[in-house]
Amino acid sequence: MKSFLSEIRETLIPGADQRQGPLPPLLVLLTLVTGLVDSFSFLKLGHVFVANSTGNILFIGFALVRVPGFSVAESLFALAAIVIGAMIGGKLDSVFAHHRDKILGVSSSIQAVLLSVAVVLSLLCSTPVQGGYRTGFVALLGVAMGVQNAAARKLAVPDLTTTVLTLTITGLGADSVFLGGPGSHAGRRLVAISTMLIGAVIGAALDLHAALCTSLIAALALVLIVALWVTRAGKSGDPWTGS
Repeated sequence: MKSFLSEIRETLIPGADQRQGPLPPLLVLLTLVTGLVDSFSFLKLGHVFVANSTGNILFIGFALVRVPGFSVAESLFALAAIVIGAMIGGKLDSVFAHHRDKILGVSSSIQAVLLSVAVVLSLLCSTPVQGGYRTGFVALLGVAMGVQNAAARKLAVPDLTTTVLTLTITGLGADSVFLGGPGSHAGRRLVAISTMLIGAVIGAALDLHAALCTSLIAALALVLIVALWVTRAGKSGDPWTGS
């Protein structure tokens, strides 16, 4: 139990001697962003995800057998936006290869700009979201989340990918010490899973009961916190900022 609680504490409030510095809580915040943004895309833009790409692959399969409500073109467009964002993030990873603080700081700043445009778009359009507005949202949010995915991948903080949780959930069982494994790190993994769930719950509640812009503003606020936090923390030059 002590190890479990310690993992939760070190993920949310890392000590000064932690090799990952403030990255774990920052990536937890971005996991919350994923829940908010994917809730918006699924509930407000139809059957499409802009962060968790696996869903779009499945949606393409559904569309190929003509399941109502699914579109090959729309799912492919969302995937293309995510890939473009990942390419941008990949370039940042190369430019700042030995500066983890700058990778997260610059990628979060780019996300903030794209989310700001999405917020403006949400103030201009009516519901249900259709036509060019829908395309604009998918493009902006897909690119933004692609950038985030690439940054999280480069930072490589264990069990904090900010999006896909399948391997995280699998690790809870596969790595169990009771089965001879190295230890499931259940504390950190449950933080990641719970954060995604909380983001989805909050996002769905806002999307169903508040103005269209509300969940996007919440996501933007979190990304700005991450960008400002990592920029300030990176000035310390502590070991976590390096490769």
